[in-house]
Amino acid sequence: MKTSDFYYDLPQELIAQDPLEDRSSSRLMHLSLKDGSIEHRHFTDVLDYMEEGDCLVINDTKVIPARLYGHKEETGALIEILLLKRRENDIWECLVKPGKKARPGAKITFGNGILKGEIIDVVDEGNRLIQFHYEGIFEEILDQLGEMPLPPYITHKLKDKNRYQTVYAKNEGSAAAPTAGLHFTKELLEKVKEKGVNIAHVTLHVGLGTFRPVKVDDVESHHMHSEFYIVEEDQAKLINDTKKAGKRVIAVGTTSCRTLESATGEDGILKSGSGWTEIFIYPGYHFKMIDALITNFHLPESTLVMLVSALAGKENIMHAYETAVQEKYRFFSFGDAMIII
Repeated sequence: MKTSDFYYDLPQELIAQDPLEDRSSSRLMHLSLKDGSIEHRHFTDVLDYMEEGDCLVINDTKVIPARLYGHKEETGALIEILLLKRRENDIWECLVKPGKKARPGAKITFGNGILKGEIIDVVDEGNRLIQFHYEGIFEEILDQLGEMPLPPYITHKLKDKNRYQTVYAKNEGSAAAPTAGLHFTKELLEKVKEKGVNIAHVTLHVGLGTFRPVKVDDVESHHMHSEFYIVEEDQAKLINDTKKAGKRVIAVGTTSCRTLESATGEDGILKSGSGWTEIFIYPGYHFKMIDALITNFHLPESTLVMLVSALAGKENIMHAYETAVQEKYRFFSFGDAMIII
């Protein structure tokens, strides 16, 4: 299976640069799992595809304002840092630009000295481990100094930080938003509940590996990044009970999907707990837990296009994407949505 099999041509102008004023006013493409047929709807119509007793699974991770700009203490040179994951207490694995100047021992000052960092090691893929020093609460300082780490394909500045968060974001730790969830409003989630659909939550802290292109020709040679997930006991029970009752588990986004598939055993039972997942889902994968998926439109040749192709079939997905381009759907993080059911 070649990476190039998952390429499609996307005009630059279809990459959404700004969120819509009303979250739920985006378009929704329905791709049928039964026959590959396509319907064009609006996101609020997502209710039409859910039935009483189904379970909608959301990822309640919260994006941290992980992009920081500082200066090297020795030279005053500008340094850009992206917090990727907390290793322990105040030591974070970070992406640093420019990397050549960021050697172990280098000290960086942020916000006139409110926050200071020292590079203590170089790790995988050239990332740096930085030990931070400060007074007070780290998250509050980050909120004051940090910027939302928008993906590289979004060039517009975000006016409201909250628009890169889901309305149900709770557990801080992501370097990127679980974007399929951005379409839901609190009102729409209430309507989901009123219909008798259960809502379960899991947590997966999204890493920047989400945006990393597949650089190998052979899909199976690609090594996935690892991400931390949590499945609470009561949520696992709710999801397992849904399956036992013969109802459907509908994942909101590839992150919820990857969490559920990582934590589900070969016996089809979802296990509570936490851990790191490097699950790579591509055509040929047998889904153990999810029955349907709400998702955005993903980058060409990305692991996420491969994941949706595993669920709906590569030919169906590539046809759906070509149709989305023809119909001028909005793509990527702030773009339109698709339901595969």
